[in-house]
Amino acid sequence: MKQQNCVHRITFDSSTFSCPNIFWSIHFLVFLITTTNALVKLPKNTTIPALLVFGDSIVDAGNNNDMLVLARCNYHPYGIDFEGGVPTGRFSNGKVSNDFLAEELGIKPTIPAYRDPNLKPEDLLTGVTFASGGAGYIPVTSKLAGAISLSKQLQYFEEYIEKLKGMVGEEKTKHIIENSLFSVVYGSNDIDNTYFDLPITQLIYDVDSFTTLLAEDALSFIQKLYEHGARRILVNGIAPLGCIPSKRTSSGGPLRHCSAKHNDAAKLFNDKLSANIDKLSRKLQEKSIIYVDNYSPLLEIITTPKKYGFKVVDLGCCGTGLFEVAELCNKFSTICPTRTDYVFWDSFHPTEKTYRILAANVLEKYINKFF
Repeated sequence: MKQQNCVHRITFDSSTFSCPNIFWSIHFLVFLITTTNALVKLPKNTTIPALLVFGDSIVDAGNNNDMLVLARCNYHPYGIDFEGGVPTGRFSNGKVSNDFLAEELGIKPTIPAYRDPNLKPEDLLTGVTFASGGAGYIPVTSKLAGAISLSKQLQYFEEYIEKLKGMVGEEKTKHIIENSLFSVVYGSNDIDNTYFDLPITQLIYDVDSFTTLLAEDALSFIQKLYEHGARRILVNGIAPLGCIPSKRTSSGGPLRHCSAKHNDAAKLFNDKLSANIDKLSRKLQEKSIIYVDNYSPLLEIITTPKKYGFKVVDLGCCGTGLFEVAELCNKFSTICPTRTDYVFWDSFHPTEKTYRILAANVLEKYINKFF
């Protein structure tokens, strides 16, 4: 379907900027103080003022809501366990991983979508997500889904920086960008939708050359974030794609095993992405960019579910759990009675409980590597 031309942009009227500088100085000081109330122990005199997120549906919080695309979910039963039972556009029954990261770091309870028409100016000070369901590292992936592309998300980030400068000045903006946590989450749609589901791609690339292309595009994007001042960047590897319910259904055979070809492609890409990040970090001679392994922790949850209190690993909670995702998971779908028993909410995305566990793994293993 064709994407609407109408795009909500967050703007500030002249009254926003007519406030005396002392107001923004005080507000900035207060927001820095509040971010020190983190549940994660950080080094003394260290703050993470904001969380800024780029990616796909795993970390989208509603940027696709006003777009005529399949990859949106601002309707029930999505958000059934979110505060007030509101379907915000998060691909989950409740919160997603970036919400838990922000909450545990003492930044704020949730990370809003940058394109949310109800976004307040003060929300920018503590972070937003630019992510869009269906997006990928390579342009064709986002184009196929009608999603907000990598380059457009970067453009929104540049726009965001200018808004910050108008609010708190150039020096404080520089402080926010340099000390904030950045999280980058792409790759799943590139491998699943563009490579395996688009036959022409496999005529041009084999898995090895395609994952090399992805890892190179990822590196290019990370370098651009660094050039814009980002100094704490988490680059997320992708999950075991072959074990998500929809891939078990389509590619796992009659017994719905994990799809080996999808998992192998995911591991190959992760290895190349990790190697590229390590190489760049050595070149920069600082710990500004860190690779996050999401494959191993999710696979451990899937293979040892009882350890984490789960009972169902091969089905989504929504509908039959075999294939429902986005518009196929809707108000007419039956919902599993105990959502905390399920690793997956729909046939592609984890439940809020799973997101919380994955976020805790990031906080435990990676955050302090920046310091």
